[in-house]
Amino acid sequence: MAGKKTLSFALVHFSVAFVLGWLVTGSVVLGGTLALLEPLVNTVAYYLHERAWLAARRGAAPGPDGALTA
Repeated sequence: MAGKKTLSFALVHFSVAFVLGWLVTGSVVLGGTLALLEPLVNTVAYYLHERAWLAARRGAAPGPDGALTA
């Protein structure tokens, strides 16, 4: 089970994304949509970022299919 600190940070993350989306668009629905989409997109971006860093450390680069090549 996730720790209290992790859950607290998740709540802060969703809240910030919601409030910013709401303030920028003026829409509660769009603010909520952004609050859900932003963490999802960031999770995928983080995964790809980590793969790229691992490849760089190994001297390899991800190929067009995502596979690492030496």
